[in-house]
Amino acid sequence: FTNAPLAQKTLQTFYGVGPTLSRQIMARFNLHKTMKLSELQNQQVLDLNAYLSTLKIENDLRRTMRENIARLREIGSYRGRRHAMGLPVRGQNTKSQIQTSRRLNRVERKA
Repeated sequence: FTNAPLAQKTLQTFYGVGPTLSRQIMARFNLHKTMKLSELQNQQVLDLNAYLSTLKIENDLRRTMRENIARLREIGSYRGRRHAMGLPVRGQNTKSQIQTSRRLNRVERKA
């Protein structure tokens, strides 16, 4: 990342940081969207790192999502059953447009 632009794309490489949150972070630390990481001062890097460590991103967010899905499956809710079967969870059409949900809602089954 040494010479990559610090645009929203760089912050969005973190799982859980989207366009809106990256804009808010850049505004909070007064960073221009075409700025490069090599142009940041050490204190700015430390402040940015400290702020990102307070957010729920990467593994913490993945773990939370996994626990939420496991809870839904455990209580036997409709959404939990749909997750378990690898079907669309939010009412999407299953006749012709099911491939994406089969890929994304796949849950590891016990052998």
